Amino acid sequence: MSTPAPGSVMRGAVDLSSLRNRPAAPAAPAASGTPADGAAPTGALPLVFDVTDATFGEVLELSRTVPVVIDLWAEWCGPCKQLSPVLEKVVTELGGRLVLAKVDVDANPQLAQGFRAQSIPMVLALVAGQPVPLFTGAVPEQQVRDVFAQLLQLAAQHGVTGTVPVGDATDAAPAEEPPLPPLHAEAFAAIEEGDYARAITAYEKALAENPRDADARAGLSQVRLLDRVQGADLQAARAAAAADPSGVEAQFVVADLDVVGGHVDDAFGRLLDLFAALPVDERAPVRERLLELFGIVGDDDARVVRARARLASLLF
Repeated sequence: MSTPAPGSVMRGAVDLSSLRNRPAAPAAPAASGTPADGAAPTGALPLVFDVTDATFGEVLELSRTVPVVIDLWAEWCGPCKQLSPVLEKVVTELGGRLVLAKVDVDANPQLAQGFRAQSIPMVLALVAGQPVPLFTGAVPEQQVRDVFAQLLQLAAQHGVTGTVPVGDATDAAPAEEPPLPPLHAEAFAAIEEGDYARAITAYEKALAENPRDADARAGLSQVRLLDRVQGADLQAARAAAAADPSGVEAQFVVADLDVVGGHVDDAFGRLLDLFAALPVDERAPVRERLLELFGIVGDDDARVVRARARLASLLF
């Protein structure tokens, strides 16, 4: 069994790098209880369960139907004991839209090594068999909720929208989720086809109809970012930025790629340095890009808080 290795961990925001420029994974042969056509598994499955080196393949297959959150923990880890109950509570309240797979790193060294778990607790997700780093360390419950909300949105963009039945199999079937608003559905369909321009147009129309549509605003920012970095070459972008330190567009490209790759502090530092170096009347585009990236990473993220403070000091 080959264990995927995640990319850089983003604290408080979903790292888009592992799914960037990937089509939704094709259906694989069904594991036990996990249909290959993307339908919800039949029969009740636990929302929280232990996973081992030997059973991890089944978890990969399950992730083609429903997002799987991975909790890397150990018995001796105090922060793990603080975080695990929070994860279990939030996953349970989501009613089968996510499942939580717990990995004891001491008992499962192959998984710990494959996920490059340098510190625990470490939390990531699997979406269509691909790793999506989430955060490390014990984080507040609200931050867990925010990250899981972003994860569900990302999973939907890649066609992973199943649920697992909750409770006894004889229980009444849960009520169906309300359908997505038409413009949101159009945006998701366009993203699955790699047509980011059409997705942007759909989200812009949704915001024109309802300027308070937070989901459309978040989706628009994320899709614009994906559109900007699609096909970009990181090494070439860094060379161009180094050759033109005051070139706004050149610095924007590297900052976007850094955010997608999880190097958030580097991206913010680059743009703040650029903001400080530019004449006052040329700073507006840099400020707007910073505010957009702040929204993608999350206003409560410590890195955003630090960057906002520095931006305020440069403004005043």
